[in-house]
Amino acid sequence: MSRPTQTQPLPDDDDPLNPKVAASALDFLLIELVPLAQRITEQLHAREQALQEEYRRSRTFNQTASKTLVGSQQKKLQDGDGEEGQGAVGVSADGSSAAAGTGGGGDGGVGEGSGVTSLGFPVMSEKTRESVFWRLDGMGYRVGQGLVERFSLHKPRPTTPLDAIKFICKDLWTLVFRKQIDNLKTNHRGVFVLTDTRFHPLSRMSVDRRTGIKGAEEALGRAQTFLYFPCGVIRGALAGMGVEVTVEASSTEIPTATFQIKTKGAKA
Repeated sequence: MSRPTQTQPLPDDDDPLNPKVAASALDFLLIELVPLAQRITEQLHAREQALQEEYRRSRTFNQTASKTLVGSQQKKLQDGDGEEGQGAVGVSADGSSAAAGTGGGGDGGVGEGSGVTSLGFPVMSEKTRESVFWRLDGMGYRVGQGLVERFSLHKPRPTTPLDAIKFICKDLWTLVFRKQIDNLKTNHRGVFVLTDTRFHPLSRMSVDRRTGIKGAEEALGRAQTFLYFPCGVIRGALAGMGVEVTVEASSTEIPTATFQIKTKGAKA
């Protein structure tokens, strides 16, 4: 007689510890989000500037054409001489063109200078940095909402902001970064400070030690942009649990990251 075969249990698709893709792929994706958002923002800014320049040139052309036509008609009425009218037209057109050329040269000199860091990374202007922040924060907000909807479905809903923060520290952080938050502090008045001593997106960053303090400052500046997305994740996850918060992040030493969470109406 043949022995009955035992059926092995199928893997649980809801188990976060049973991933279907390489964990490093998520790390690389989170790291690539920042330069991707920067490229998109710079392309949108370049397109906006090109449209504004095209609009300015079209207005200059229309104004020059209208002035030329009016000047020509007035000369013809006053002098009755077509040649003098044409001469006036040429002077008017040249004057307008010269003025337009001067204005264009001024606009070209106003452009922001581009530079690179000691490791060859492009330096972001304040306008670009702000746009990158809103783009990454919005992406993280939607990801945080989706994670809460997916993985808190069969868990009791947090009844207090502290319970929601504990869910972020233990469950959500493990899902996204494969480790828990290392330290949680609160003043019990709506302010929470979360510290991750080895934040994965920052643990892969390089620092040029040869440049000394300058290299460390550049690295911390680059690290700040990698904290925008997790800020959005925290904010979106807490919003999905009914807690409205503002999130600020900072890094004083790589790869440590600190997140300060303030609930609505919190007192420092």
